[in-house]
Amino acid sequence: MRDGFRVAGVAGLGSLVGLLSDRTSAKEYYWQIDPARCVRCGRCATACVLEQSAVKCVHSYAICGYCQLCTGYFTPEPNALNTAAENQLCPTAAIKRTFVEDPYYEYTIDESLCIGCGKCVEGCNRFGNGSLYLQVRHDRCLNCNECAIGRVCAGDAFRRVPWDQAYLLKTAPTTH
Repeated sequence: MRDGFRVAGVAGLGSLVGLLSDRTSAKEYYWQIDPARCVRCGRCATACVLEQSAVKCVHSYAICGYCQLCTGYFTPEPNALNTAAENQLCPTAAIKRTFVEDPYYEYTIDESLCIGCGKCVEGCNRFGNGSLYLQVRHDRCLNCNECAIGRVCAGDAFRRVPWDQAYLLKTAPTTH
């Protein structure tokens, strides 16, 4: 009987170790958005299983021109180049504009306000230099086996990436 309990205990311990190793290996890959494939369709804001999407806008300062007329910040044909709500493209005012020196401004994203709609990213890519882009923030993401956003992504930009390369960063295009 003692041997039976011992065998059952070892088998149970083996099952537990196997279960834990499966969960650990599942965390070795993360969902991420390929900035080169993202079409800024707006589905990141609505398709995530979380109440507030794990997708947030991020800013590549190395690419940014610090423009006075930032097309990721301002609506097309703004009334004025100021921070009034009617001039801002972001529906939640998640982008903060700070004067640097004439004619330069710095734009920062308040991720707690960002809903991942991609409106700023669309404006920046369409008329600007593309320094704004969307990324899955892993401190918020549940890392679902099948990402709800990935299933409906119009540009097929969602993919699994290794944990040590969890963020696909956008860099300036190389010149040839």
